[in-house]
Formats: sequence, C-alpha cells, structure tokens
Amino acid sequence: MVGKPKLYYTRGRGRMESIRWLLAAAGVEFEEEFIETKEHLEKLRNDGSLLFQQLPMVEMDGMKMVQSRAILSYIAAKYNLYGKDLKERALIDMYVEGTRDLMGMIMYLPFHPADTQEEKFALIIERGTTRYFPVYEKALKDHGHDYLVGNKLSWADIHLLEAILMAEECKPDILSAFPLLQAFKGRTSNIPTIKKFLQPGSQRKPPADEKFIAVVKELFNI
Repeated sequence: MVGKPKLYYTRGRGRMESIRWLLAAAGVEFEEEFIETKEHLEKLRNDGSLLFQQLPMVEMDGMKMVQSRAILSYIAAKYNLYGKDLKERALIDMYVEGTRDLMGMIMYLPFHPADTQEEKFALIIERGTTRYFPVYEKALKDHGHDYLVGNKLSWADIHLLEAILMAEECKPDILSAFPLLQAFKGRTSNIPTIKKFLQPGSQRKPPADEKFIAVVKELFNI
C-alpha cells in the first residue's frame, strides 16, 4: 500500500500552503513533519533529501520532490486538475502565475521593514483590485462557466480561491466590485473537499504571526 504524502516545512503557510490546498482539494490525506530548528534543516540537507538545499519538500510516490511549482504541477496532473490538453494547461499556468504573484506579495508583507509595510499593503490592494482580480472576473464572464478553464475544477480555481481568501484577510471587502468572483468564492468554498479544508481543525495554516515570523527568520537567515 502506498503511504500518504509527507510534507516537510515549517508550521506556517509559506510556499507549502498551496501544496496543502491542492492535496486537500483533491481529497488526498497527507502527513506533515515540521522543520523548526536549523539542526533539523541541516540534517535534511546533509542526508541528500533536499535537491537544492531548500524547502518545501514533499515525499510522494517514491520521490523526494522539491521546488513548489514542480510539486504543484505533479499533484495537479496526478489528480486530474490540470486541464484536458496543452492549451488548457497553458491557461491554467497563466492564471496560477497571476495568483502566485499576488499571494507572494501578501506572504512577504510581514517580512518587510515596519516603516515600509503600509506602502506595501497599499500596493497589494491596488494590484489586487486593478491588475489581478479584474482578469479573473473577465475570464469567468467571457467563459460563461463556473470554473476558469473548461467547465471543470482545476488547479487554477483552487489557487484563485486561496488567493481570494488571503486578500480578504488583508481587506475583507476587496471583492466588492467583483460579483462573479464573489459567486465563484461561494461555489468553490462549498466543494466538499475544500469545505472540509476550510473547517477549524484542518491542516490549513493561519496567517503568519510574530512567533512564526521569528522561526522563519532564524531558520532561513532572513
């Protein structure tokens, strides 16, 4: 019997959270090993587990996979969340990269110097409402289906919902001008596997707090 995927990362979101989301949406149970000390990280580096000496790592299907984009692509393809052909995959990739850009801005906000955070926060809201969310609103309108690509749940939809919820943590009414995205959020949040992941007690991680930020800075010499 093949074991559950095992995720190696810190206790926070970071670059692992989208992997947790994708596995959860696919209905795949997974285990986690939390890396919280430099000694633990060095052990993984020294035993050859980390191809490029970096986290996240996912142990799955007999592989020790690194690089978050490669891990996500593998999971999406394995669980039929990556479109039906190359054109659909290209669309999914484009939509995913857009949401990754926005989520990256939000993810790194707490790590910026305090005197720049207000400016960075304003940029997140501006980019979200003028560069990123209008694209997805238009895609849903032009496509005329419940999902971004084809008429089937894909990695792009899961990533977009994650981005929406992260953005709403910054500004709860950020979708006020995007009715189709509001409806999309409601639909996708109620997909049974995703709804389960959104419940308290799941393996979804909370926003970064001071303790998590301190651990990350120490662990990765930030």
